[in-house]
Amino acid sequence: MSDTTQTTTHGVALTDVARTKVKSLLEQEGREDLRLRVAVQPGGCSGLIYQLYFDERVLDGDALRDYDGVEVVVDKMSVPYLDGATIDFADTIEKQGFTIDNPNAGSSCACGGSFS
Repeated sequence: MSDTTQTTTHGVALTDVARTKVKSLLEQEGREDLRLRVAVQPGGCSGLIYQLYFDERVLDGDALRDYDGVEVVVDKMSVPYLDGATIDFADTIEKQGFTIDNPNAGSSCACGGSFS
């Protein structure tokens, strides 16, 4: 078996609240073929920014983990930056949306969307 056909796993955790929210969003879309993709990309005031979106593709080298029917995908380059990170969903007066708690982020900026 070649490495390109093997699916590796990743160390990103998805809380029950976030999993429930992802499931409800997918049900609203009427799509069973989408996964939650989390990635880091260059940018932001601290060097790296998070990306979190639905994706129908699984690319070569992606790491995939299933959380009771919700698949979370991380690309090969982002896996080391996101190992041990937790995706949660906040629904408060101050903030609504997905949050990423990442112990690997050495420093972050005031916007909370980028890190180094």
